Amino acid sequence: MAGRPGQTVRDSAAEMAQLVLPHEANVHGTVLGGTVMHWIDLAAAVVAARHCRRPVVTAAIDEMSFLAPIQVGQLALLHGRLTLVDTSSMEIRVDVDSEDLMSGERRHTSTAFVTFVALDPVTRRPIEVPPLVLETDDERAEHARALERRRHRLARRAAPRPGSPG
Repeated sequence: MAGRPGQTVRDSAAEMAQLVLPHEANVHGTVLGGTVMHWIDLAAAVVAARHCRRPVVTAAIDEMSFLAPIQVGQLALLHGRLTLVDTSSMEIRVDVDSEDLMSGERRHTSTAFVTFVALDPVTRRPIEVPPLVLETDDERAEHARALERRRHRLARRAAPRPGSPG
């Protein structure tokens, strides 16, 4: 955004905690994958909105992995942070951990990369967002990986789809 200062990863990072309840579980007593995806989308939306202070919409979920289940009665802990900012879009990494409230044991359960687009509040068209200020070596390394994911996303989008003309 012209004249708007950049924001750091810390400025927009978000954390959420969700207690897994029985109505969010499958027949195995673990949270439904779709519920985890919903929580990830919410956490990523908070990060994106904090960064640009504009309305935001989900554009894509680039990658989603479920590594371990979260049981009913455990906490799902979501940690979202920006990894890449383009003209109007932002890639957010959301990591999900579980916490057993009785033992305190934590386990990494999921990771997702979600792309959001900022919208002009009047026209509802994409709008420029502030640049991302990288402060640490870890943030720079994550940003480099995000650039590679972006390159792959753009290549997939440009590739002809099976069964389509051209």
